[in-house]
Amino acid sequence: MKQLGIIDAAFINLEQTNTPQHVGGLGIYDPSTAPGGFVRFKDVIAGVVRRLDKLPLFRTRLVEVPGGLDRPYWVKDANFDVEFHLRHIALPEPGDWRQLCIQVARLHSRPLDMSRPLWEAYIIEGLDNIPNLPPGCFAVYTKMHHSLVDGAGGSSFMAALHDLSPDPDPDDEIDSDSLPRLVDTDPSMSELLTKASVNGVKNTLQLLRSSASNAVEMGKYVLDVARKEVPAPDISAPKTILNKAVGPHRVFDAAEFPLATFKAIKNATGVTLNDVALGVISGALLRYLQAKGEAPAEGSLAAAMPLNMRTRRGTTADNNQVGSVFASLHTDIEDPLERLAAIREGTLEAKRSGEASPMVDTMMLAGVFSPLVTKAAARFWARNQLSRFIPVNVSTCISNVAGPDFPLYCAGARMVDYYGLGVLTPGMGIFHLVFSYAGKLTLSVLADRDIMPDPEFYHDCLVASYEELYRAALQGDSGAPTSADVSPKRRGAGIQDGRKPASAGPKKARPGRERPKAKARPGKARPRAKTKSPAKSAPAKKSAGKPRAARA
Repeated sequence: MKQLGIIDAAFINLEQTNTPQHVGGLGIYDPSTAPGGFVRFKDVIAGVVRRLDKLPLFRTRLVEVPGGLDRPYWVKDANFDVEFHLRHIALPEPGDWRQLCIQVARLHSRPLDMSRPLWEAYIIEGLDNIPNLPPGCFAVYTKMHHSLVDGAGGSSFMAALHDLSPDPDPDDEIDSDSLPRLVDTDPSMSELLTKASVNGVKNTLQLLRSSASNAVEMGKYVLDVARKEVPAPDISAPKTILNKAVGPHRVFDAAEFPLATFKAIKNATGVTLNDVALGVISGALLRYLQAKGEAPAEGSLAAAMPLNMRTRRGTTADNNQVGSVFASLHTDIEDPLERLAAIREGTLEAKRSGEASPMVDTMMLAGVFSPLVTKAAARFWARNQLSRFIPVNVSTCISNVAGPDFPLYCAGARMVDYYGLGVLTPGMGIFHLVFSYAGKLTLSVLADRDIMPDPEFYHDCLVASYEELYRAALQGDSGAPTSADVSPKRRGAGIQDGRKPASAGPKKARPGRERPKAKARPGKARPRAKTKSPAKSAPAKKSAGKPRAARA
């Protein structure tokens, strides 16, 4: 039996029907690399069972303390059934990218069963009409509660469930009997209440100590900001439709690019890969809001960015070691290179400010108080939509997770694509996840369905923003194409004319700043395309028969 850490408990306490606190991932696999050229459902189950011994927490369930008097515990689930957590489904006709996105969004919108181990996985077959995928591909969508993993932990989870080759060495197989497991019995009510009474005193003393420490840190931070030794956080974004109340339904989409082209832009402009991704997202959000007539007349959109706190906090009992910093997306700057340079300055300042600020640990507030108090406060906040009255806003959350630069395999099938899904919070209805894997970079978007009813159009905005930045950064390279090549997961083309939407408010330019000179020659871009546009040249229709993947 293991008690949840403060940050892990915070995610449990913040769980609400409209804002469930689980994260997810979508992998697409090519079964042709597996022995025999196909993968059976039982092969996937066997691989997961073998790998789960590396992740004992994924066999545990949550036990709440009566009355919410203390943080809950992880207890080994004596009735753990892997087939409850691994499910086999198929896409409806026509089995295209749109149907896959709809299915994943529906699965992600459903809260987890809090009485069982807090994760699920779905093997999805029937991907028959998704262009640019090998024949017979299947997908695996996984979701796990944020109390189990953060971004870095999610990468470890993904690595633990995959092999490094399609036919791993039998000597590398894990002997499950040789690995330690959590062995305990369900605690009695009296045991939980006794522990809660002892922990109540400890938690009160800890709260008093941390409050005094935070007060001192906050005072020092305010003085440092006043002396301009530390930059003030830029989180004064104007409210937009992205800040509306979050409902229970979700939409999902993603754009995919060769990692080499992002590196080319990075090298040409002297920024980081994360800055380039922020620049693309900034331009896409601006295009989307302009098209809706909702672009702010003044001010810039801002983003929250998760920050790995392992170096700041050191080793703790928490599975989550994450804080947040905030940075402007500078959507009030017209020129894409000027905007990118401003984003670079802003992210540097945000990291300096965030690492120095006690506000980076605000998630701890939701875990340090008793679950009874925190859950009641979260329900009251969500029910009354109190985020409407907060003057400090962020427009989106953008998380950047670096995946492996080599291929991974599941039951012998090579993973060809991977996309991440995050968490929406009250007043922030869109989440971006940037993920790099095996030479590709994906920009995934999860949004509230009422806030963004047309994710296909936002996908096109991502593509158009990328193309604009791509051309601006590499215009001096004689080998740079005038527009990005499209390699869609939909049939059809992306942004058809490349025209810029009409401006929806005054824009400012950064004085005295020159465009960086191009330094590197890029590869070709691989964004996806719009659903309803007619294809310029329709790919050959794949067989409508049962795919080879995930046979029963």
